[in-house]
Amino acid sequence: MEVMYKTTGTSTGGRDGHARIADGSLDVKLTPPKELGGPGGDGTNPEQLFACGYSACFLGAMQFVGGQTGVNVPAETKVTATVSLGKRDDGEGFTIAVDLVVDLPGLPREDAEQLLEKAHVVCPYSYATKGNITVNTTLV
Repeated sequence: MEVMYKTTGTSTGGRDGHARIADGSLDVKLTPPKELGGPGGDGTNPEQLFACGYSACFLGAMQFVGGQTGVNVPAETKVTATVSLGKRDDGEGFTIAVDLVVDLPGLPREDAEQLLEKAHVVCPYSYATKGNITVNTTLV
């Protein structure tokens, strides 16, 4: 792999702790959600961070593909990622699933569908999760 960018994050305390990027650009309190027996409240959790990361990365992949193929991705485009955490079927641990909802206003449906397919090919989150977790994509 030819490295184009690298960042480092450190967490302490697990789900009830703290996470920080080395350059200080992100510094968050981690709090387990009530659904997992935690207090919920003012902290964030790994699934929320993954949802934000995947949605931003996938939108960036769509913009990249649009630039390569001449498809204008509207500035109002939104990608919403819903991350679900659950028990694995084998009983050995936990897994996640992702639902991506993409709103591409004004783009013809056929163009939008092709853009999404190609974005899944270049998006590093889609590549990393392919075949490992369920990722559903819905075009609205």
